[in-house]
Amino acid sequence: MADEPVGEFQTLSDIEAAAARVVIGPTWAYVQGGAGEEQTIVANRKAFRRKTLRPRVLANVQNLDLTTTLLQEKVSAPFYISPTAYQGLLHPDGELATARAASAEGVLAVFSTITSRSIEEIARASSKGPRWFQLYLQPESATTRKLVERAETAGYTAIVLTVDAPVFGNRDQTTLGGFNIGSIPLGNGPDVFPPSRPTPQGQYYKTRKEASATWEVLDELHKMTSLPILVKGILTSEDARQAVNHGARGVIVSNHGGRQLDQAPASLDALPEVVEEVGSETEVYLDGGVRRGSDILIALALGAKAVGLGRLVLWALAAGGETGVTRMIALLKEDLATTMALTGRRSIAEIDDTVLSKPTQ
Repeated sequence: MADEPVGEFQTLSDIEAAAARVVIGPTWAYVQGGAGEEQTIVANRKAFRRKTLRPRVLANVQNLDLTTTLLQEKVSAPFYISPTAYQGLLHPDGELATARAASAEGVLAVFSTITSRSIEEIARASSKGPRWFQLYLQPESATTRKLVERAETAGYTAIVLTVDAPVFGNRDQTTLGGFNIGSIPLGNGPDVFPPSRPTPQGQYYKTRKEASATWEVLDELHKMTSLPILVKGILTSEDARQAVNHGARGVIVSNHGGRQLDQAPASLDALPEVVEEVGSETEVYLDGGVRRGSDILIALALGAKAVGLGRLVLWALAAGGETGVTRMIALLKEDLATTMALTGRRSIAEIDDTVLSKPTQ
């Protein structure tokens, strides 16, 4: 990796500012915006800042191993690219750039139903994988089935069902910033739709029929595919238990980056409850507010198998395309390795809750 700044960022700390210099107003409002008064966005970062790491010394940290496995697939680090929509708004190559960078760096990438490029194009750009497909249920079950079948044929190795968006959250700042989601074509075809908003009908509000889905939809998905299914958008032990009871191979503790229900708990605060309920039975992941190697270490110490990156990837993509995403991944790996060394951890397997200071009364 060259020492020159890429996309005008040199560290993890200045990626956001580098992106802000090149992204136009409405798109920036979409990337940065959250639900309501954006209290959950703030809570995601505050949750990490409340944690304190315990330094350890003279622990022989000459060799540091960041590798791990996610659903038995080996990856170079315990973080992955979270599914985010419309990446083509941030760079002409969109998801193709992200896919190439993740593939070259050996990290898992998860791609959204509502991408700028098709499932198949993205797969061709990331031939080495691993890659998973994030699924939004569609108004027509035949369309949902077709998406799942296309993903499996294209070589995606898991389906990630997002369950926290029966409707889109009220994203005030995105609306005020002038972003119009309805005008953006989707790479997966005109019969594929993002979640909708409730609309008034007489005394009631109504949304599309996929909002009527219950836990039995996982049973139906298992009939559509032999791929493992993960459930994204879990914040309670009750829902984690339901996911596992319906065959989920993994649960992702997530509040959608603070974009769905404002005043929902920070993902990190919800993590211990979910781990306690199902962590011995299935893999538990987390996304929401991850910015540094120390954040990754904290989440792993609380029981996460790996963490997802959302806005951090979008910022890097906007600032430098494929090179920017590659640079961000390298910086994050280095930051995690440094944090591991300073806490006396030589491998991911050595990270446990003893790396965290106990809360003071």
